[in-house]
Amino acid sequence: MFNIEEELKKLPNRPGVYVMRDKEDNIIYVGKAISLKNRVRQYFRKTDKTARIEKMVSLIDHFEYIVVDNEAEALILECNLIKKNRPKFNVLLKDDKTYPYIKIDLASDYPGVFITRRIVNDGSKYFGPYANPGAAKEMVNFIKEKYKIRQCKTLKERPRACLNYHINKCLAPCMGYVTKEEYRKQIDEIIDLLEGKTDKLTKELEKQMEEASNKLDFEKAAYIRDKIQAIERVSAKQKVSNISENNIDVIGIAKSELEICIEIFFVRGSKMIGREHYFYADLKDMEDKEILEGFIKQYYLDNPNIPNKIMIKNEIEDKEAIEKWLSTILGKKVEIKAPKKGEKLRFVEMAENNAKVTLENKEKDKSEIMMELKEVLKLDKLPRKIETYDISNLSGEYTVAGMCVMQDGVIKKNLSRRFKIKTVWGQDDPRCMEEVIIRRLKHSIENPKGGFGELPDVIFADGGITQIRAVQNAIKKVNCNNIPVFGMVKNDKHQTRALMDDQRNELKISQNLMNIITNFQDTVHDTAITYHRKLRDKQITKSELDEIKGIGEAKKKALLKHFGSVEKIKQANIEELMEVKGISKELAEKILADGQIGTGTT
Repeated sequence: MFNIEEELKKLPNRPGVYVMRDKEDNIIYVGKAISLKNRVRQYFRKTDKTARIEKMVSLIDHFEYIVVDNEAEALILECNLIKKNRPKFNVLLKDDKTYPYIKIDLASDYPGVFITRRIVNDGSKYFGPYANPGAAKEMVNFIKEKYKIRQCKTLKERPRACLNYHINKCLAPCMGYVTKEEYRKQIDEIIDLLEGKTDKLTKELEKQMEEASNKLDFEKAAYIRDKIQAIERVSAKQKVSNISENNIDVIGIAKSELEICIEIFFVRGSKMIGREHYFYADLKDMEDKEILEGFIKQYYLDNPNIPNKIMIKNEIEDKEAIEKWLSTILGKKVEIKAPKKGEKLRFVEMAENNAKVTLENKEKDKSEIMMELKEVLKLDKLPRKIETYDISNLSGEYTVAGMCVMQDGVIKKNLSRRFKIKTVWGQDDPRCMEEVIIRRLKHSIENPKGGFGELPDVIFADGGITQIRAVQNAIKKVNCNNIPVFGMVKNDKHQTRALMDDQRNELKISQNLMNIITNFQDTVHDTAITYHRKLRDKQITKSELDEIKGIGEAKKKALLKHFGSVEKIKQANIEELMEVKGISKELAEKILADGQIGTGTT
């Protein structure tokens, strides 16, 4: 039995990382401390805490800690544990999706330029991330249009040059038509372009153009001139006035009642070469400096493009430790600055203003969606929380249900839930739907602050009037008669056709709302059918081998991989069974004797 008070007395006065766990042993929070003894004890003292921390502390069943030598080691360990476990009470500021990077594979004799979403320690140079995939694609297309680099993903000898060579878009390194040195000059120019060093690049190109003109090579001079003009057009889009810094990231933050937006500007060589933004909910009770600190730790953990300077509005607590950590990764000094005046402060404010505009535009879109739903569904209040359900089975077997949630106009996949049907046998989707709705609503009635949260404002059933009636019956049985129900009906091609009310009226909605409803219906369908397949596949993989003591999952897979089927295992003898890794003579005899599946002899 873990006694928190006793364990607090054992905490060492040393740097380290602490891990808070709930009664199911789930990691709910990870933190670092210069002194574990002082930091961990603070959580259990009767001091003012934010609502978020109060709730976290109420769920702590036990904790553990890892002692390290210094604060820098603690910081790295904390970041990695948060990334791996994604505790619910940490500031999880990285989206699940991966953003594209532009990759130059410098390890190759003739490097290519590609878009990738995976960063690998293979000697390549990466630029990004690009929040807008279209921007990354546009830049790569520009590079391939203006530079004669290879277009193929893998470089191999060919019997003849490809079409790109003949249309003057590649120098055909595969045929040996260009030296490594000449080819590398192009790559160096591309790197300068992606790093924002366009002034240096255009000066060098102007010099080359003049040399070509002096040699009367007017075709080459014209080619270089066109390249200069194209680069200047790209550079003009990126120029930022009055910023003297060469390599900085500027981070701004904006908050609303529903979520926050973090905006980052990337400035290289006095030019803004890109920007991106992130949205996160449920952080409004946290201070800006705490959010920024969590973001910086996680954002730069796997990012190969660490700047020399990061500019933010507010000072952060772990500033020195983070600077030291990032400097070690980059190999030169990295500073985190919170400017108080002048052009640098104005630039941070510019990032914050953009974050505010981005957030306002997003919330305007969501507000319009909810307002349209309110009007179309004839509701008394905005439908801030909508839930939808779908049933999945195969001829009445492995019947399951999926539940998805739309919160404030956004589908929240992390709030999805899956149910096994417990009281219905055979294929009866309406009764299955009724069971699931009763179970779900009881969760919120009995524990409004539990995992399902508050009751929904509206319920959408995946189907027509039959499913609507089933949901309404469930609502009546738990006395929640104020929850409106609508159906999401499909056409003969299994595409979302309309929303339906309980009078079989199909409701007219805009195309934008139709797209969202379609996505909502597809999401819940995928949730249900994925769970159904998982249960079905799990049952299918069961075999007579599961009944034999000593045969675990690994040995079962090895046997089935070696023989192909249980039937062939039955036909094997002891020596053949022992050819499988992990199968001893004793276990082979057990398979034949105890399992009674074998007939062979030695």
